[in-house]
Amino acid sequence: MNGLKWSRALLALVTAAACLGATQAQAADDFPAKGRTIRVVVPFPPGGGVDGQARTVAQRLAEILGTPVVIDNRPGGGTLVAALEVIKSKPDGYTLFYSASSTFAQNPHTMLAVNYHPEKDFTPISLGGQGPLVMVVHASLPVRNVQELVAYGKAHPGTLSYGSFGTGTSAHVFGQIFARQTGLDLVHVPYRGGSDMATDLLAGRVQMAFDAAPAALQNAATGKVRIIGVAAPQRSEFLPGVGTLAEQGMQDMDLTSWLGWFGPARVPQPLVDKLNAALVQAIADTRVQTFYRAGAYTAESSTPPQLAAMVRDSYSRWGQLVKQAGIPRQ
Repeated sequence: MNGLKWSRALLALVTAAACLGATQAQAADDFPAKGRTIRVVVPFPPGGGVDGQARTVAQRLAEILGTPVVIDNRPGGGTLVAALEVIKSKPDGYTLFYSASSTFAQNPHTMLAVNYHPEKDFTPISLGGQGPLVMVVHASLPVRNVQELVAYGKAHPGTLSYGSFGTGTSAHVFGQIFARQTGLDLVHVPYRGGSDMATDLLAGRVQMAFDAAPAALQNAATGKVRIIGVAAPQRSEFLPGVGTLAEQGMQDMDLTSWLGWFGPARVPQPLVDKLNAALVQAIADTRVQTFYRAGAYTAESSTPPQLAAMVRDSYSRWGQLVKQAGIPRQ
């Protein structure tokens, strides 16, 4: 190809790129179209903490964007059902995904059924909130910290069991790491979800668990369970008197759980920018902040690149932890 042909080809490419950019910008200006509904896919049943967060933000988002925003609950498969629903959706800004970090950080390392890539198959839009897992024991155990729990477990070998949200979940991985570091003989009891696990924990059928802070605080208020550690880099403002697991001698158990807003892959950047701006405004709203705090979570937004970095870092760190815990994909 001679110089003239190269020049013409380059001009055609530049022109096409300019036209595409102009088209996408125009689409963002017209977004959302009058009468179009934005759907937020949530991987948990109605009535739970994550569902409540999504609905609270969605209500404010509808006011900001001037269009209906509805919640589409798709529970099942450890968030897999909802994730696949989002992946196959059109990248037009009308399908959003509000999910926990487990979808992107743990599940790809622990579930054989996961055939998506956490970075390539979703478009990061904004962080939604953060909150830790906490270590909970049944009140019948005469322990108030990790050291006392370890001493009790060694004095009563084979008597302690711990519940989790399911095989391969963060609660399972943390339990395995805890058992390995302390040398305790712990029996893992997987459940289909947090509510089932909490029922048996409150009844004393399992003696300990790693649970989400909102559920743990609610259960601790009954007096039937006790919170003895926080799995996060620093203490929770909602549990200032409870030490982190790192403070109590545990390693590699300082990962804060987060929730984020995503779209399917290839959402045009102008739409991402518009959705991000709306979400930042919604998440900063006093009503949203108050709702999250009531559930022991911090409502927090981010830029799309910041959320992308969190996905990348969480995926890498959880991969190392899962390998360390010796948990195969199932």
